[in-house]
This record gives sequence, structure tokens and C-alpha cells, in this order.
Amino acid sequence: VELGLKGKRALVCASSRGLGFACALGLAKEGCHVVVASRNQARIEEAAERIHNETGAQIHPVAANVKDADAGEKLVQTAIDEFGGLEILIHNAGGPPPGGFSAVDEGQWALAFELSLMSFVRMARAAAPQMKRAGYGRILAIASSSIREPIPNLVLSNAMRMGVLGTAKTLSKELARDNILVNVIAPGRIYTERIDELDRVDAEREGTTVEAIRKASVATIPIGRLGQPKELANLAVFLSSEAASYVTGAAIQVDGGMLGTY
Repeated sequence: VELGLKGKRALVCASSRGLGFACALGLAKEGCHVVVASRNQARIEEAAERIHNETGAQIHPVAANVKDADAGEKLVQTAIDEFGGLEILIHNAGGPPPGGFSAVDEGQWALAFELSLMSFVRMARAAAPQMKRAGYGRILAIASSSIREPIPNLVLSNAMRMGVLGTAKTLSKELARDNILVNVIAPGRIYTERIDELDRVDAEREGTTVEAIRKASVATIPIGRLGQPKELANLAVFLSSEAASYVTGAAIQVDGGMLGTY
């Protein structure tokens, strides 16, 4: 399949490690110029160097917090300054803290709103005009399997990811005539530091070990293992490409068959 990604300009949020890093690396391997972003300057510079050394692609690191109101404009402007424009946005952000409904306060709700939902809104709003100028756009939101089935003890994530889903679906209809396609990727149990964090919390809550929690979670996955970040990144690269020219408004699970719903 010809992906047609060589020379495309991309922005990948939260890409110093985990899912974001894997997506940035995948795009770079296909010849994209990539702005990578993370809160930690040292980590994002190291990530950019690793991607460049492996692929030879042009990679520009930026330290930015997606919760900041000006982060969208800042990062898109960086893509313009460095590469002359932007065609691909992969929105990724660290998940809100775990907790049930009675355990989280109003301040935590507000922070989760900024981190998970408003950061997507701002990034998409800043990126769309550049994509219209380019005549090509791909906006991807990395959400969670909770858009299909709420996850216990993750009320903030459950609520905010649904907001991202609704926003993305709306954008897919509004932007399609401009050749800007908008899709959501819903990862299940893909091994990252976030999974380690959540398993530790669950182990403490249930009075058991991390190993027991991990074993129980893997038992719910028909494929029989956790996913790897590159397995999600493969889908992200395809959805960013010319080959996905008739796919928009979709939410696609990458969960090893874990969920009992479509």
C-alpha cells in the first residue's frame, strides 16, 4: 500500500515516550517531518534525537504542556516555522488521575477537562486552518477503550474521553469537504508507564499484588497479552496517510479483542 506520507508535516503531542513516541517514530519512518512535544525539555530532546538517529527524518522537539491555553497555537506555529505548514495532528495526552466518582473533587474535574478535552479542542482549532491551506489534513485523537465501556475507578478519564469522541465526530462532519479527516483511536491494555501506574493503584485498592492485577487483566484479552505501542502506531500511521482517504468519523479499538462491544 502506498501511504503517500513522504514530506508531510506532522505534530505529535505527548511524544517523549509511550504511545506518542511510537506514533512519531512511525510517521518519521514513512518520511514525515515531525514536531514532537512534551512537558519535559530533556526527555523530548532525547526522544527527537532517537527518532532522527533511527530514521534520518527531520524532527523538531518542543517543550509544551497541552493543558496551557496557548499550547495549540505555539505548537502549530512551530510546525509552520520549522517545516512550512502542517497536515497531520496526533493528539495524545497523559490520562487524568484514577479515582471513583466520590473520590475526585471539583478541582480534579477542572484539571481533567483542560488536560483531556480542551487540549484536543485547542490543538484541532489551531491545526485546521493550516490543513485547509494545505488541502490535506488528518486529525487523530488517541482516547481510550472507555469510549466503548467505562473503566472502573477512572471516572475522569471515562467522562473526558467521551467528550473527545463527540468533538471528533462533529469535526469529522464539518471538515470533510476540506479533505480533513478526523478519527479516534481507542487503545485497550497497551503496555506503557500509564498501565504500570494504573495497575499499582488497582493493586493497592484491592489489597493484592501488581502481578496478580496484570495476570487478571491479560486473562480478559483474547489475544492473551498486552499490546505494544507500535501496534497502535501502525494504525495511526495508516489513518494519517493518503491510503485512508475514505475513513473519517471513525473510532477504532486497538485492544486485542478485549471489549465485548463494537
